[in-house]
Amino acid sequence: MILARRYLCTACTTVMRVLPASSVPRKHFSGAAIAMAFALWGLGGKSAREVREQVSDQKVLGAGARGWRSLGRWAREVVAGRLFAGLGLEGLVGGPRVIAARAAQALIGWAAPAAREAFPEAAAFNGASHVN
Repeated sequence: MILARRYLCTACTTVMRVLPASSVPRKHFSGAAIAMAFALWGLGGKSAREVREQVSDQKVLGAGARGWRSLGRWAREVVAGRLFAGLGLEGLVGGPRVIAARAAQALIGWAAPAAREAFPEAAAFNGASHVN
């Protein structure tokens, strides 16, 4: 869950909503959570179901749930330049897992130097806060 704060302007009575920098427009998950999922799936080789269990807050799944389609959707959005556009991965060729791995590697490159020594998913999580 992403917490938003609302502020009321005392001069014009407009209500403004302020979100954390890691929030991604029109996504249930923050950029950091998506980066972590990419690292677990693309670099860690975990199944989509395992990644969902680690990252998602939605623990109740339907009877036919097998994986996590959002991973592939997010990978397509990276290639289209609608997600993590600052990485410059538009037009990247490959399957969704390959794209997720490349995005995770690029996000790790944006992580703070000390964070790069951590597990890849933690480094990608950190790097997402530095990329739009």
